[in-house]
Amino acid sequence: MENVKVALWGFGAMGSGIAKVLLRKTGIDIIGVCDIHPARVGKSIFELLDVERGDRSDVCVNPNIEEVVRDGNCDICVIATDSFTKKAFSKIKYVVEQNVNVVSTAEEMSFPMAQEPELSAEMDKLAKAHGVSILGTGINPGLMMDLLAVCLSGCMTDVEKVTCRRVNSLSPFGPAVMEEQGVGLTVEAFNKGVEDGTLAGHVGFAESIGMIAKALGWNIDRFEQQMSPIVTSVDRKSPYGFAKAGDVAGVNMTGQGYVDGKVKIDMIHPQQIEPEMEGTHTGDYIIIEGTPEVNMSIRPEVDGGIGTIAMVVNMIPHVINARPGLKTMLDLPVPRAIMGDFRDYIER
Repeated sequence: MENVKVALWGFGAMGSGIAKVLLRKTGIDIIGVCDIHPARVGKSIFELLDVERGDRSDVCVNPNIEEVVRDGNCDICVIATDSFTKKAFSKIKYVVEQNVNVVSTAEEMSFPMAQEPELSAEMDKLAKAHGVSILGTGINPGLMMDLLAVCLSGCMTDVEKVTCRRVNSLSPFGPAVMEEQGVGLTVEAFNKGVEDGTLAGHVGFAESIGMIAKALGWNIDRFEQQMSPIVTSVDRKSPYGFAKAGDVAGVNMTGQGYVDGKVKIDMIHPQQIEPEMEGTHTGDYIIIEGTPEVNMSIRPEVDGGIGTIAMVVNMIPHVINARPGLKTMLDLPVPRAIMGDFRDYIER
């Protein structure tokens, strides 16, 4: 049986991290990488990752996706470039039209029907026409503040309210996330960005709430979210971000999903670079009120960078095996670490 063939579109913090993990796995090959960053174009991925090539074919970063993904030359393409469905759509459309499955790291793609129902319907129709599947996933959204809560509710006969709280570090993430969170901005610039909508903060509350509601059979009649700056009193530096004392090191995001006028799903998500520098301890917490009540606590947090990489890698066989169409984490088998041969997970 041939190895599973994977192409990567985007070779930044997430894309290169995904590549490094894939190169450690059995039964799976990277057949091409697309990225437009001048420092990467034309270079071997093995050189960029500082990984021994061994007997594997060399793969050089190509700025032209048409030369990387074409006419079903691979089983799946991992798109690690955007956060928003509208921005990711044209890339997804191109790959699907090449008869290739897609895994996207775009946060809104975890449950795109929450905010982009028309684009979601178009993607679903397109994927079915070409006999492939599309999935958006990651650590959050994708697992910690949505799918995990859904799984925990399985031991309950009645659910009254779901509260998800994730206190995490932004340090592993790349420049795009730093920009979205306002890391390094003055408080004045941060507040202006919130007011005019140019500052995204955490992307995915609407999607996580939508996923939980869909799973539990609730109809959300109102969604709200709030953003406030986390101001540092000391200089903080991460691999891709810097905030000097008095500026913004991250964002405290909160969000609510209302059902029949009551908050049924509550999201609390403070995230910042180097939180330990000022005594903040990371963690993941889920409280589900009902019968019986469920309280989950994980300390420290599940690492966001590694977790996102792992979710993408571990879902690859399930996306390939899925019936054609646009999928969410509710539609596919429970994620699990794949330590064996990827080929053994493929239904031929």
